[in-house]
Amino acid sequence: MNTKLRKSSTDKSIAGVCGGIAEYFGISSFAVRLLFIFLPANIIIYLILVNTMSDSPPSL
Repeated sequence: MNTKLRKSSTDKSIAGVCGGIAEYFGISSFAVRLLFIFLPANIIIYLILVNTMSDSPPSL
């Protein structure tokens, strides 16, 4: 498996972090978003991921 964890360019609500995580693990982005809602430090983790995850390459 030679995939990188990147922000999603197609499945994004705010910045594409949850969509990118869902694409990487092959699960529903809705499940990842629910996970972020119930995590205690969700805002801090999300801000760190927004700033550290690279953008996905543009698709045609």
